[in-house]
Amino acid sequence: MFEKNLNVGYLLDFYGELLTDHKRSVLDLYYNEDYSLAEIADEIGISRQGVRGLIKKAESELFFYEEKLGLAKKLLSVEAAANSLCQLAKEQSLPTEIQQEILRLAEAVKE
Repeated sequence: MFEKNLNVGYLLDFYGELLTDHKRSVLDLYYNEDYSLAEIADEIGISRQGVRGLIKKAESELFFYEEKLGLAKKLLSVEAAANSLCQLAKEQSLPTEIQQEILRLAEAVKE
């Protein structure tokens, strides 16, 4: 059974612009719009197996980009650090202005 790797949707946000329009649109239909392989095949005029192959190739490209660039992993790390800073700012008895600035900066990272 062909199962969705939901991490691909996340990588598509980072590296989707590096894919061809065709591959990006197929992944978007599959991961973001939740189309079935058959529905995508009808939409773009190829076989269900052709859609599956296209998705696998596009996924491989996304994983390659992440392996080489690591942007998604770095963002997750920065977001975790920002969350830790927010928690520390709330727990410590820092001046209100400093707490607010830490929280503002941490929120900016999350956007």
